[in-house]
Amino acid sequence: MSKANPADALPQERQQWILQRLRSRGRVVAAELSAEFAVSEDSIRRDLRELAAQGLCRRVYGGALPATVAAAPLRQRRSEQVGRKLVLARKAATLVREGQVLLIDAGSTNAAIAAALPERMGLTVVTNAPDVALALLDREGFQVLLLGGRVDGRIGGAVGAQTLRELSRLRADLAFPGACAIDAESGLWGFDSEEALLKRAMVEASGETVVVATTDKLGGSATHQVAAIGDVHHLVVERDAGRAVRAAFAARGVSVHRAEAPAD
Repeated sequence: MSKANPADALPQERQQWILQRLRSRGRVVAAELSAEFAVSEDSIRRDLRELAAQGLCRRVYGGALPATVAAAPLRQRRSEQVGRKLVLARKAATLVREGQVLLIDAGSTNAAIAAALPERMGLTVVTNAPDVALALLDREGFQVLLLGGRVDGRIGGAVGAQTLRELSRLRADLAFPGACAIDAESGLWGFDSEEALLKRAMVEASGETVVVATTDKLGGSATHQVAAIGDVHHLVVERDAGRAVRAAFAARGVSVHRAEAPAD
């Protein structure tokens, strides 16, 4: 479409332009689009809903991201946003108290959390992820329980009936379920059905739940709901997480913790 006079654009033209921006910039913000096209934010949100219904984008708080159909394999995620995940992990580790039992899910961010846990605190870590267990194996003061079951290489952890059965016999103080997406209204989400069941069981087995999320996961949803927002007690976010986004979670009773600036 012509961009000479955006205010004259028809809804279909607006939507095509929105898709072009998503491809080139990786994100659109509803307030910015509203000003550019001289239409209400409700009109822009309607455009985004229609695009999302067609599977062409993923709505998040305040705008949209490109459509995401599945989480990347763990081996790929290990090399992505390493510095940002490390900063988040260090902040998440400050929520842990001496003598606690922790449930730590599979995932690259959670592996970073395991590595960031302080030693000599008498912590017990229960995990379905071999790399989380390995991160703690040679460190002092940890008891590590590795849940059994079928290990899914894409997820990086055990899932399925055996894993759920072993988990059902445990109780923990804190759970760290991996986050594919989290929204202040609809809660925590995952992409894989078996993995989502395990994450849900972790939440149910723990006194409190800590979700650690990079900014791109805030305000979105995936395929399977893991937990309602009322089941999330703490949310650790990056320093650049918007004030409105943080306020939306805080309004639902979630304690929001901002990490420091990403490492260079």
